[in-house]
Amino acid sequence: MDNILVDRTGDTVVVTMNRPARRNSLSAGHLADLLAAFRETAATDATGIVLAGNGPVFCAGHDFADVAGRDLAATRDLLRLCTDLMRTIQTVPQVVIAQVHGLATAAGCQLVASCDLAVAAESAGFALPGGKGGWFCHTPAVPVARAVGRKRLMELALTGDPIDARTALEWGLVNRVVPDDRLAAEVTDLLGRATRGSRASKALGKQTLYAQLDRPEADAYTVAVEVMAAASQTAAAREGMASFLEKRAPHWPE
Repeated sequence: MDNILVDRTGDTVVVTMNRPARRNSLSAGHLADLLAAFRETAATDATGIVLAGNGPVFCAGHDFADVAGRDLAATRDLLRLCTDLMRTIQTVPQVVIAQVHGLATAAGCQLVASCDLAVAAESAGFALPGGKGGWFCHTPAVPVARAVGRKRLMELALTGDPIDARTALEWGLVNRVVPDDRLAAEVTDLLGRATRGSRASKALGKQTLYAQLDRPEADAYTVAVEVMAAASQTAAAREGMASFLEKRAPHWPE
C-alpha cells in the first residue's frame, strides 16, 4: 500500500495517510488502500483503529489531479469508491477514531465525520470549500450534516469557510480539542475507554447505533429492542450480568 502506513500495537491498528506532498489528498489509489486497510483490519481481533495523517495537513479531500481528466462514469466510480470507504469505517467491528491535526477539508472533513470518534489538535481546521469553488461538496456534506445539523451544515457548505477546532467541538464534529503535543495521548486515552468490555458486544452495539440513528424514533426502537433482546442471550451479556451480580471482574469470552 503505497499511500498509507499500517501499524498494529496491542489491540489498536493505526492507519496513517502518507501522501504529505499531496496534502494526503484522496486519489483513487489512496482511497483503495484505505478501504483495503479497513477491510483487512475488520477481519482481525483488533478492538480499535486510529486514522491519522502524516505531514502538515490531515487530509485535503479529493485529489483534483486524479479527478480532472475523468468523464462522468469514471467520476461516479471514484465517488462510489469513496462512499464505500466511508460506509466501511462505520460498519467495521472496531471503534474508529480520527486523530486530526491541521486542515481536514472536503472529503477529508467527510472522513472525520464518518469516524465513530474524533480528537482534534488546537491547530486543526475543518471546511467544505466547494461552496466557494466550482465543484460543490455534495458527498462530504452527507456525514457532516448528520454530525452538526442543518443550519451549521448549510453555513459550512454554502460559504466554504473553514471553522477552527473549538468551533468544530461546539458544533459536534469532534469529541475533544487538545494541545497539539497532547493529540496522540488523548486519542489513546479516549480509544482505550471506548474499547472496554466485550469486543463482540461493542461491535454489535456500534453497528446497531448506526442502523437506528437516522430512523424515526418508533422505527429506531423497533430495531433497538430486537437487537438488545437477542444480545441478552449472548455469552458476553451473560458474563457481564453474572460478574456484576457476583461482584467480580468479568472474563469476556471474546
